[in-house]
Amino acid sequence: MVSFNDFVERIQSHKVTDILIFLCFALIMTLIVSSQNFFFQRVIENGISKRDIIAQKTITVIDTKRTEQHRQEVVQNIEPILIPAEDEFIKVNLDTLQTSIKQIRQKDVSDLTKKDELGLLFDISSKDKKAYLANYLLITSDSELQKIFDKAKITLVKVLNVGITESSYENGKLDKIIQRNIPVNTPRNQITVITALLKEIITPNLVVDDLATEIAKKNAQNSVKPYEVVFHQGDKIVFEGEPVTKLKKDALREAGYNVLEINFWGIFGMFILILLSIFIFLQYEKNFEKIYYESHHLTIIGFMAIFIAVIAVLIPTGFSPYILPFPAFMIILSVFTNARIALCASMLELAILTIGLHYGIEFVASFMILNTLSMIAISKIKFSKRFDLIITGLKISLAGVAIVASVYMLEKFLIDVDNFLILRDLLLIFLNGLLSGIIALGTLPILESSFGIITPYGLAELADHNQPLLKRLQFEAPGTYHHSLLVSNLAEAAAEAIGANPILARVGSFYHDIGKLKRPLFFVENQSYFGIENPHTKLNPRLSKMVITAHPKDGVEIAKENHLPSIIYNFILQHHGEGLASYFYNQAVAEEGIENVKEEQFRYTGPKPNMKETAILMIADAVESAVRSLKTPSNEEIEQIIDKIIKERLNDGQFSDCPLTLKDLKVIATTFNRILRGMQHNRIKYQQSIDKDFSAVKSQMDSDFEAKIKQLEEKKDNP
Repeated sequence: MVSFNDFVERIQSHKVTDILIFLCFALIMTLIVSSQNFFFQRVIENGISKRDIIAQKTITVIDTKRTEQHRQEVVQNIEPILIPAEDEFIKVNLDTLQTSIKQIRQKDVSDLTKKDELGLLFDISSKDKKAYLANYLLITSDSELQKIFDKAKITLVKVLNVGITESSYENGKLDKIIQRNIPVNTPRNQITVITALLKEIITPNLVVDDLATEIAKKNAQNSVKPYEVVFHQGDKIVFEGEPVTKLKKDALREAGYNVLEINFWGIFGMFILILLSIFIFLQYEKNFEKIYYESHHLTIIGFMAIFIAVIAVLIPTGFSPYILPFPAFMIILSVFTNARIALCASMLELAILTIGLHYGIEFVASFMILNTLSMIAISKIKFSKRFDLIITGLKISLAGVAIVASVYMLEKFLIDVDNFLILRDLLLIFLNGLLSGIIALGTLPILESSFGIITPYGLAELADHNQPLLKRLQFEAPGTYHHSLLVSNLAEAAAEAIGANPILARVGSFYHDIGKLKRPLFFVENQSYFGIENPHTKLNPRLSKMVITAHPKDGVEIAKENHLPSIIYNFILQHHGEGLASYFYNQAVAEEGIENVKEEQFRYTGPKPNMKETAILMIADAVESAVRSLKTPSNEEIEQIIDKIIKERLNDGQFSDCPLTLKDLKVIATTFNRILRGMQHNRIKYQQSIDKDFSAVKSQMDSDFEAKIKQLEEKKDNP
């Protein structure tokens, strides 16, 4: 039995809360999308018009009922198409019948027996007629019998050429057909015998070609022009109290009314559709975009989806839906997440609105293509300048104009489209894309602050070295600040090399050590700047470890006080992971003995890196410190240090929670090696070089001067 407290705890659990939120979101979306359908109920009740509705423009509607009736009438008048069947066996049957009669006539039996056997050859209900036929075939001469069969064969050929249908065969018309084709001047008694003979062997030789007949019926249906009803501007579409037929509903739809009579099942169906769309989107994120699954990004996606739905419902009936700001939807979601998630969300939103608001197929096709092109255009943004959003919006505008123009070109071949409507939609789609870039530019800062989600543009602002925290770091912990700059260069280059987020890696590196602001003099990189003695020499290893390993926790506290984005907390907490403070651990082992010291007591509290960017920072932080501790390291030493640090972190399990691959680690090592070699290049000793050059020039000048003096003296002695 579940207690009340257990029930309350389950209700308050994270999973149940998420389910309730998604159900509420689906219900809100359902009510928004379905709300426009209530407008129809305000003018129509129980299928009866509550007021006169006048056409505001000329409307042409197809009367589907009358058109269908006309088509059925045309189909009923189509005769079945007949094709000749194989009739050679009919001629063979006549020969067989002739042979059988001759054999019976030649039998050595009584005439009565012969008549009975001849009678069995014919399926004639009249006994008198059967007896007459048997008697005639028995007593007639052989030559006369041969003449009868010769005429029967001629008649048979003619009858088969005319063709015998099932209806002719079944409706008793066969006798007349046979008799019309018997050679002229044939005696009456022979006509009777020939008719009886041929009736026994003839079968229908014209059968119905079902496929050809069906094609003929379809062609006849397609040839029927739709019956059109025209409502001119000012005409009444429906009168007050008039039953609203299907024709009138079609006219109201063309006039801009949503004629879906919403009811419980309609609302429930829309609710189920939205729930399925949410499920599809969440599964996509869970399987392909895990970094955004179960994050605050879902909140802004839901907000934007509701915002687009509200705009769609508020657009006046009959107005062009090309004004719907799907490009703005795409751009904003791409900035907060990525272009793939934005495309998935926009396609599902488009499907929901199309079904709920009955958009035309040309609109749906246009925005499906435009959203895909928008994804490609947005993925090219480097997020270095906010003005790039407007340029992207302009590109989307031009693509939208091309798509809509192409659709109308195709429609022009089928129906006569008003040129004013074409120009209107082209202008709207152009303004839509252009304004979407401007809307995104203006709303991004508001959405960032409202939802507490950082974007690449927000990261770029945090990278400004005039930010208060970075200014504090410059003056209060200059060594840490310089270290952070070098680490950021390494992290940014490595992130770009493996396809991670270089801007995020750079900014996270700037702030990863801000916890050292609490006790800057306890960190070696700041001690030399201020010229103080290392305070750890006066502390025991355990206390020193507590001071050093506290800086991630202190950094998060400072970050919260300064309202840094939550994603920066990951860099602050995870850049040491659960690594070992090896210097103080080894010091403690030397002082206390290895049996009295446990590694767990000298590890950082973590957590381990769960992002590529934080894992890169962990490596860059350790590598930069190790290389800086060496004086003029060689290229081989730099490479060995990088490999050693990566292997140590890998063997220690520090990368077990992040998606880095061994290939990524190899690329990171290569990138670090290249950059650190550039940082550690040998410099020319300019002053020494100048002194040597000056000494050489001076010596040459002195020797030249002495040579000149010697020459003058020699000339003086020898005038």
